[in-house]
Amino acid sequence: MTDADASIDDLLRHDEDAPPRQKRLTTGTGWWIRTLLMAGGMAAVAVFGLRMAGLALSIPLAYAGCLALLMLRRVVALVAAPPQPRAGIPRGAGEESGSYNWLAEQDALRVAVTRWERRLSWYESDRERFQTSVRPLLREMVDERLRQRHGFTLNSDPKRARALIGDPLWNFLTTPAKRPLAPSDLAASVSRLEKL
Repeated sequence: MTDADASIDDLLRHDEDAPPRQKRLTTGTGWWIRTLLMAGGMAAVAVFGLRMAGLALSIPLAYAGCLALLMLRRVVALVAAPPQPRAGIPRGAGEESGSYNWLAEQDALRVAVTRWERRLSWYESDRERFQTSVRPLLREMVDERLRQRHGFTLNSDPKRARALIGDPLWNFLTTPAKRPLAPSDLAASVSRLEKL
């Protein structure tokens, strides 16, 4: 996927956002045979231990109890919440030092901000690339914001969209820019976009 084809979710997603893989629990006849044999072994140890202590326990009762415990363990493992992902803190690290590693590559927010800084810098250095890749992404962000907050998009109700986002941002999103936006116009457009 190229930068021009990226959606908003692709821009903000990071590899750490993927759900953690759960330990695969086996099923089928192999699991049943192993469980039945484990229950038999546990029952034999329990009966032997109790008989050594002078207590009597029925072998079928001990087997049924051990089998029930193994089944309960299986059910709990199936319904357990997935483990929380580790945040990259080494084992035994204790308290954090309070300093932030600004050079770390694993910070998703930093990666996303750096990507957007690079793309927005194309406005001055590579206008054609900006027009073909960044402007459509900005338009998609405005569309998504309007859809989520107001129930329409730029194409579905252009008059309301233009009134909400203002003429400078509307013109920037709908017509190719012949000259760079003035910093005051850009700041006003960003402020308007944040208030949507």
